[in-house]
Amino acid sequence: MTPPIVKRYLIAFDKYKWIGLASFALVVAGSTVVAMQPDPPASYIGSGALTYSGPPVSFSTTGTEIQQQGKELNEEVLLSNQIITTVAEKVDVKPKNLGANVVLSLPKKNPRTGELESTILELKYVDSDPKRATEVLTELMQAMIKLSSDINTGRLQAIIQKINDRTPQAKRELQVAEKKLEQYDRIERTAILAAENGSLLSAITSSQNLQRQIQLTISGVEGQVRSLQNKLGLTVGQAYISSALSADPIIGNLRAQIYQSESQIAVLRKDLRPEHPTMVQLLRQKQAAEELLQQRAAEVLGGDGTAAPLQGSVAGIRTQSSLDPARQQLANQMVSLQTQRETLEQQLTQEIQQEARLRREYSLIPNKQLERSRLEQEVGLKKAIYDQMQAKLTDAKTAEAETTSSLSIARRPTVTVDAKPPKSVPITLAVGSLLGLVIGGGVIFLLGALEGTFKTREDIRQSLKQREVALLGELPLMPVADLEQEGVPVVLSADSPYLEFYEKFRSNLRRIGGKNLKVVLITSTSSLEGKTASAYNLGIASARAGKRTLIIETDLRSPSRCASLKVIPDSDATIEPLRYYANLSECIRLVPDVENLYILPSPGPVRQSAAILESSEIRRLMEDVRQRFDLVILDTSPLSISNDPLLIQPYSDGIVLVTRPHYTQENMLGETIDQLVESELGLLGAIINGADITVYAPEEVAQSSGFTSEVEESEEVSTAANNN
Repeated sequence: MTPPIVKRYLIAFDKYKWIGLASFALVVAGSTVVAMQPDPPASYIGSGALTYSGPPVSFSTTGTEIQQQGKELNEEVLLSNQIITTVAEKVDVKPKNLGANVVLSLPKKNPRTGELESTILELKYVDSDPKRATEVLTELMQAMIKLSSDINTGRLQAIIQKINDRTPQAKRELQVAEKKLEQYDRIERTAILAAENGSLLSAITSSQNLQRQIQLTISGVEGQVRSLQNKLGLTVGQAYISSALSADPIIGNLRAQIYQSESQIAVLRKDLRPEHPTMVQLLRQKQAAEELLQQRAAEVLGGDGTAAPLQGSVAGIRTQSSLDPARQQLANQMVSLQTQRETLEQQLTQEIQQEARLRREYSLIPNKQLERSRLEQEVGLKKAIYDQMQAKLTDAKTAEAETTSSLSIARRPTVTVDAKPPKSVPITLAVGSLLGLVIGGGVIFLLGALEGTFKTREDIRQSLKQREVALLGELPLMPVADLEQEGVPVVLSADSPYLEFYEKFRSNLRRIGGKNLKVVLITSTSSLEGKTASAYNLGIASARAGKRTLIIETDLRSPSRCASLKVIPDSDATIEPLRYYANLSECIRLVPDVENLYILPSPGPVRQSAAILESSEIRRLMEDVRQRFDLVILDTSPLSISNDPLLIQPYSDGIVLVTRPHYTQENMLGETIDQLVESELGLLGAIINGADITVYAPEEVAQSSGFTSEVEESEEVSTAANNN
């Protein structure tokens, strides 16, 4: 059995053989031209070598680093357009030719260590003139050495310039950091030192001790005050008032006058009435003395009563100002002790505040120490950066005397002759012929693949299998003799060898559709795939099996093909198609040569086919034929032309897709199957029409059935017929 890929290639070859032959001829002609060309002149290969080098003695780190970087020059830098152009001008060679003929081999790096395995750079140049090859190599090597030197010098100058640009800013940053530390020390350094040497903690302890001493002293003073209060029976305030009043001579004189007036009034009260002038005068004197006493007491105690107004009556003032010298001394002592206690309490309050301030200051010492450490670190960092920059600048200036080219000449240019064997014409032609065969065959295969159609039945079968669509049958191409161009090949003879293929198609359809399958819709993705021929022959196979079968041509956009079944269509049906479908006795015709087979010819082509298919006449027709026939076959138009098959689909029990090699488009078939499956339109399966199947039959069977086995003699007629 021939493999499918070979079949596809043979089909493509038969279609595009002249294009393939033209490609073969072009390649052979090109190889002939190459073979006839004269041998090129002798060429000379100049070779030289450079090596990585450095100064004999290196005192600077920067110089060593620059020399090491000089070993990383790649081919793009060493053979740049600038180098090529400069050398080409000196040796009078075109830059393009010089760049195409020069080859530079750089030393490889060890993949594990990353170090160079060698220090040699190989340089080769091909030219037809040996002297010019030597001159070009010499100039190239000198230019590469100078380029390496310029690159190293440029790198060093860039480093020095960068350091000089960065140094002023680094110096300013260092000065700012030092100034911040100085200002911080001026404010906080004293407190930090006091905390570090323990003086701040000692001050807190001393304050605490002094507070305890003051508290003890206050306790003693309070004891003395309480003792004096017990002795005098006066509070401190009362003692202060009594002492002040008793010590004033004016108050004492006024008290004496009041006593005298009271004595006289007491003596004269027995003999004189209160209205007596003498009694009135004495009472006035007493009242005047009391007013003066009260005023004087207010002056003594509070500056005319403005600071500490006097409370109480004249009797109270007389009582408070009657201390004897001993009690007055005790009262003065108690007032002095009270003043001392208040002074001590003020000192205690100040010491408590001082201790709190010292404690707050002591609690802030760690933060101050951290802040100072941060400022010190910042100064140290800035100073380290500045010092490193100065050291790097000094090192870079030292490297100025050491910076040289990283390349030097390891081997002077030498020239060798590149001898090439003469060209063999037979070998060149043979290689060209072989290449032409490959290219011509590839062009044929590519053109066949770009068509986008299935080439063999194996391709269609594989596509259906991938989409899980049942294959209902593979129908061979039926060659026909003496058949009109517009006819459809039908199996009218019961002895035809092609009938068994359609019988197998019918049985598979019945097996998959089940007993309830009565109306089958047959369609295809595009035209010329043999849809009508498959429908006619399926009807013949069903009728031969004893089934009452009806073929309905629902393709109203095309004329009827019922003449192939020896049935003449109604010429007036095109005028009034709805009336035509309404009269079943006239529109359904009996096929004369096949028993149990009927056909309803199409009245097409007609306008507004969609409206006719959706009419009530078609609905009544389908309901009637479903009851009267065992199998109804709907021959519809292709899905790529119109949606008529989808309009008639609701009347059917399933859909059968017709495919054919060389005609069915791959993408169109896939899209159609996906649409039918996703919409759940009842896809039963597909058939492969026009398959390359060999059919063997006796000569007399072929003659009685009206067929011939000579496919070559009727190829054009059979192809056109099977397209229907």
